Amino acid sequence: MNYELQIKEWLFADDSMMGVLRAVRDLELPDCWIGAGFLRNKVWDELHNSQYRSLFDIDVIYFEEGGSEAEEHEQIARLKNRIPEGKWSVKNQARMHVRNGHSPYENCIDAISFWPETATAIAVRVTESDDLEFLAPYGFRDLFSLQIRKSPKASQQVFEERSRKKNWKSYWMYLTYTSI
Repeated sequence: MNYELQIKEWLFADDSMMGVLRAVRDLELPDCWIGAGFLRNKVWDELHNSQYRSLFDIDVIYFEEGGSEAEEHEQIARLKNRIPEGKWSVKNQARMHVRNGHSPYENCIDAISFWPETATAIAVRVTESDDLEFLAPYGFRDLFSLQIRKSPKASQQVFEERSRKKNWKSYWMYLTYTSI
């Protein structure tokens, strides 16, 4: 299976998700993506033939040296103005290493390689020509095989705490936890 083509098919068929992707594109932020649950939940919903949409949060990431938290809040306000029902988060990955106790990230793909789960360390954006591009430092296999696996760069403690807190199996019963 070509995972990227399958995701593209699902997203292109979902007007709401494409609207979110276009709204984020229109911010014109450098190295800008939507990551984590936005894409992960869509794939898991499709693989579980879910009758409801489990879009919990829309995590927008970008990479711009010298950015501030105030600028992130301005971007959230712009997005809420366009799509008020969105549960928006906007984070400049150029400054997130401080919060996470890591060395500075080089770009967004470097930043998401530290995210706790391989199936979460994934992002998407829509191009000017309305195609889709992906970041997936660990690929798509775990996402599509419904595996929750700790990312190689993630803390075991953070992984375990998130796993308990998120309780993903209550939404997607076919998920399995796999050790690295």
